[in-house]
Amino acid sequence: MTRRFPKSALMAATALCGAVSAGPAMADTTSAQISAIEKQIHALEGQLNHMKRDLSARNEEVAAARREASVAARQAREAQERMGPVRYDTSGRPIPPMPLSAPPGYAAYAGSSGSPYMNVAGYPSYVPSGPKLKQGQFQLGGVRVTLGGFLEAAGIYRSRNEAADISSSFNTGIPYPQSPNYHQGEFRGTARQSRISLLAEGNPNSVTTLTGYYETDFNSAGVSSNSGESNSYTLRERQLFAQYYRSDLDFYLLGGQAWSLLTMSKAGMAGRSEDLPSVIDAQYVPGFVWTRNVGLRIVKGFDHDKYDIGLSVESPESSYSQTATSLAGATINTTNAGLNGNGSTLNNTANYSTEYAPDVIAKFTADPGWGHYEVFGVARFLHDRVEYPGAGTNHTVVAGGGGVGFTLPIVPKRLELRASVLAGEGIGRYGSAQLADATIARDGSPKPLPEVLALAGLTFHATKKLDFYSYIGTEQITHAEDYRVGKTGYGYGSPLYSNAGCETELSTLSCTANTKGIVQFTGGTWWKFLKGDYGTMQTGLQYSYTKRSIFPGVGGNPSTDENILMFSFRYYPFQ
Repeated sequence: MTRRFPKSALMAATALCGAVSAGPAMADTTSAQISAIEKQIHALEGQLNHMKRDLSARNEEVAAARREASVAARQAREAQERMGPVRYDTSGRPIPPMPLSAPPGYAAYAGSSGSPYMNVAGYPSYVPSGPKLKQGQFQLGGVRVTLGGFLEAAGIYRSRNEAADISSSFNTGIPYPQSPNYHQGEFRGTARQSRISLLAEGNPNSVTTLTGYYETDFNSAGVSSNSGESNSYTLRERQLFAQYYRSDLDFYLLGGQAWSLLTMSKAGMAGRSEDLPSVIDAQYVPGFVWTRNVGLRIVKGFDHDKYDIGLSVESPESSYSQTATSLAGATINTTNAGLNGNGSTLNNTANYSTEYAPDVIAKFTADPGWGHYEVFGVARFLHDRVEYPGAGTNHTVVAGGGGVGFTLPIVPKRLELRASVLAGEGIGRYGSAQLADATIARDGSPKPLPEVLALAGLTFHATKKLDFYSYIGTEQITHAEDYRVGKTGYGYGSPLYSNAGCETELSTLSCTANTKGIVQFTGGTWWKFLKGDYGTMQTGLQYSYTKRSIFPGVGGNPSTDENILMFSFRYYPFQ
């Protein structure tokens, strides 16, 4: 081991050696020099110790300053939560809070019990809370409002006359040759899909968001609506819901009319996250699973919404086909016309089914980082009453199904693949083709129809302004649900039903035509030729081919088809 000696000792030894070699005459002088050097060394050592003490004191001051900064940051966060969100002026600059010594006439900020600051909302240039406002946004108190929607001029050509507007009828609306409409096309111009939306958002604290959303269009008709001179079609409710969200709990609560929880989402399952086909047709594509319906939805997220589990109860409605029964003297009550008047405001020209329990939907979504994945299921409770003079019996039958769906970014930001499938019984109401949910069983109870709904599509973002899309979708009733009594058929898809008149125009023979399935191919494009702080103007073109097949019966199982061409010109002022 090498031993190190102090510099003072080395210097003294060197001086001593020099004195010895020089002789006695130099001893006194050398000794004096050594003594002076030792004093200088002691002085330097003292200065070094003083510097060490100063450095230690400064380290303690730095540590104390850091502790004070941490306490100040915590107090600032607590004060922010008491005061509410940061407030900004019209140019986006943060507004400093006003102290309690402000002039009289200012009330404490709403929700700021115990806050040492006053409300500054009295100044017209002040805009409360949130980041700098975006296009189409404005502030009302503590609520940020976002305007949305578009104005559209659309043109529709169909090779068969459906007598329909922008929402096509992919099932019974496609006629057979028996009808004159089979031999006639139709063209319609429409602006009725033009849409208005309003989003309201508030933040009671840093982890809570309250959302209200309203969306409407003109795709409905009143009793005086027509396409003669004034085109006076009516405003209708598309979506109208409220949502409560807690970011710290990954928790959503949604209530009101919104897209069904069964509808595919882009991510998670919060309101307004739906992944809708990019088509012009307001009825979308066969195989697309959806309703816009009143319900209550609860969603719990995990790992910052990377995974979500949701449960929804939604208003039921079922459609029945072939409600005749072999029960002698019996009448089957499955639907009733709406009551309009005496305090009721249902549509008296529409039928409403007799369910007394909501549809129950469960869903799991995953967004692990590449793609979006869903597993979902629905339970339904079909209900009717078999009536006899002086008596009757109620029946409730459980129906429903399950499915999966996914969206994959095959080429990120360029090419997306989406697919979904829902299979079960009594699920026709959830498909765009609107196949029947049920027929009547031998005992008069509802008989759910076995069905499959499937859709696959590709979207190609060629440029920032040009998109292309294509879909293929189908809805199929997998087998007939029928029975016979003697030579008479009952139920749905009976081979004893007559299709003899389907292929002859104005034939006096029957054309029962119970739909077996719908298949459609759709393709189109959107070109956003203007986009900026003035909004977005775009135009689109869509083509679809749809084929409708029926169950075979007496006279065969003919099929029918339809070609549809649609054009759209839209302006989105706030996007």
